Amino acid sequence: MAGKFPSEADAANELMRLARQIARHDKLYHAEDAPEVSDAEYDALVRRNAELEAAFPQLIRADSPSRNVGHAVAASPLSKVTHQQRMMSLDNAFSDEEVAEFVAKVRRFLNLPEDAEVAMTAEDKIDGLSCSLRYEQGKLVRAATRGDGQVGEDVTPNVAHIANIPQQLTGDVPDVFEIRGEVYMSKADFAALNAAQQAADAKLFANPRNAAAGSLRQKDASVTAARPLRFLAHGWGAASAVPAASQFAMMQLIASWGVPVSPLLVHCATTEDLLQHYRSIREGRAGLPYDIDGVVYKVDSLELQQRLGFVAKAPRWALAHKFPAEKAETVVEGIDIQVGRTGKLTPVGRLRPVLVGGVTVTNVTLHNRDEIGRLELRVGDRVVLQRAGDVIPQIVDNLTREEPREAFVFPDHCPECGSEAVAEEGEVDVRCTGGLICPAQRTERLRHFVSRGALDIEGLGDKTISEFFALGWLESPADIFRLKLRRAEILARDGWQDKSVDNLLAAVENKRAPDAARLLFGLGIRHVGAVTARDLMKRFAVLSDLRNAAESEDAKADLLAIDGIGPAVVEALGDFFHEPHNVAVWEDLLGQVSPPPYIVETRDSPVAGKTVVFTGKLETMSRDEAKAQAEALGARAAGSVSAKTDLVVAGPGAGSKLKQAEKLGIEVIDEAAWAEIFKAAE
Repeated sequence: MAGKFPSEADAANELMRLARQIARHDKLYHAEDAPEVSDAEYDALVRRNAELEAAFPQLIRADSPSRNVGHAVAASPLSKVTHQQRMMSLDNAFSDEEVAEFVAKVRRFLNLPEDAEVAMTAEDKIDGLSCSLRYEQGKLVRAATRGDGQVGEDVTPNVAHIANIPQQLTGDVPDVFEIRGEVYMSKADFAALNAAQQAADAKLFANPRNAAAGSLRQKDASVTAARPLRFLAHGWGAASAVPAASQFAMMQLIASWGVPVSPLLVHCATTEDLLQHYRSIREGRAGLPYDIDGVVYKVDSLELQQRLGFVAKAPRWALAHKFPAEKAETVVEGIDIQVGRTGKLTPVGRLRPVLVGGVTVTNVTLHNRDEIGRLELRVGDRVVLQRAGDVIPQIVDNLTREEPREAFVFPDHCPECGSEAVAEEGEVDVRCTGGLICPAQRTERLRHFVSRGALDIEGLGDKTISEFFALGWLESPADIFRLKLRRAEILARDGWQDKSVDNLLAAVENKRAPDAARLLFGLGIRHVGAVTARDLMKRFAVLSDLRNAAESEDAKADLLAIDGIGPAVVEALGDFFHEPHNVAVWEDLLGQVSPPPYIVETRDSPVAGKTVVFTGKLETMSRDEAKAQAEALGARAAGSVSAKTDLVVAGPGAGSKLKQAEKLGIEVIDEAAWAEIFKAAE
């Protein structure tokens, strides 16, 4: 819901669902060319994930969509290609204010004055299939799809049939140069293709992007040859040399070599120039010969791009400004209550099916009791639905709130187990108090335990967990590792054969020595997300030491000293181990598995594995850039000085942190000395 966030536990639950949803849509889009949702709906899922991660950074999952690009290449007749330089994704913005904040973030990272303008390029964001063209001595030697960003599919023979992709570049071209862009199909060519498909009684394509992707990813290149595909370049990858100093100049060079670039690519000196070009493109969008879904901004200076670097899956120097969401009206035909693994009762609106931007929407999450109250929502109300922004889909207005109609009464008992459902003081979410006696919570916790971000046990999907739970075979995580004793019983069930049972049991046995942080996250302890679990295990290495610290009043200070660990996490750990049932689950599980000590891999540098604190004013870089440098060297950037600090980098104006470092005898260096360390390790 706009402007509001759930509790931390519910955020963790929602992030788990988002990771599953987005991974599924990634596979459908990138690997199967058969998306079930529009780009706007997909973007909104990713946006919601990013907003929750920004609000709860300790909950970032190991399988977070923010860490992944595309989808792993599925089984395919096309051979795989490992990209020499990873093909990244882009962060998104949906408002002018977010664009202004993006520019401000660039300034802050680069330690530029607040009024300093940063020159950028702006171009339309074409809706096609990403492709990388590798040229050696000016000759096209390989073409590959993006895939998961690291590994794509070899489509060289297919690309040979795309008329506007030159097989030989003209001009003074570097020895090796990878040109990256989008393979697409024009609107007119798409309409003609579907007309031909319909005449042949063949399957119709959903949109031009699907048609382009399906046409390019063909084992038989003659099929591609019969399809009218085109290409527009938007950047480059691996290169033996980059003969220009700016993004705009480099794109002009690429065009001079014979590769088409967007005719709408411009150089912008100010943020207002960016926004004016965005508005111009948006107004003329319908008249373009191809589909676009936004405008891409890039910092023009390649030197600044290099300094800005990358986050998990996207460059800090680029942003996609997406077009606004579409809206529609429909009727709420019912309100159901779902129970999550943390016991939260989530209302879900069942809608009269409505088409919004090419996608039929039939239900919408209503988040909690307060959201229903804010909308004054009742069964039968006519509402305005939006599929982008904070959540997807989202009700943004109730058009019939003044009409007399019976109010919706939020339940005060769990619909799954009948236990009392209450909202704790200070919280808006209503939760079932049944705990592990509630079947909804128990099955959801088991699903979370085997999910990709936790133990990632292949073969234990939702259907199997529900089936085994109903049979009484799975009631706690440890029961998963006792399934080998039920091989004959599983084999006797419909749908199971020797191979499928053996594969499942092998996948379970393969997790007998799980990653300790994943195991901790999988237990679903409130406030302990994937990142928090890793932070805890970096400090304690073995789970027994963590439990001892959580149960000891004297050790709470050690827990709070961990960067990113706050009182809520410490209290949640204490509460978990105070509950005898939880301790029984913990001990039962550790009787079945033996996680090795948690070891953090670091790069070889003088500060690898050390804790570094930056204090005072940094004059050549921002605090964010300094922390990014520390992480790149395998160090940990902490926010406070303690006995566990190894090095303090102090700039002018350093105060209490510098005094604390001197008191503890910690090594202190200035910014210039840090720059030498970083330079020597590059």
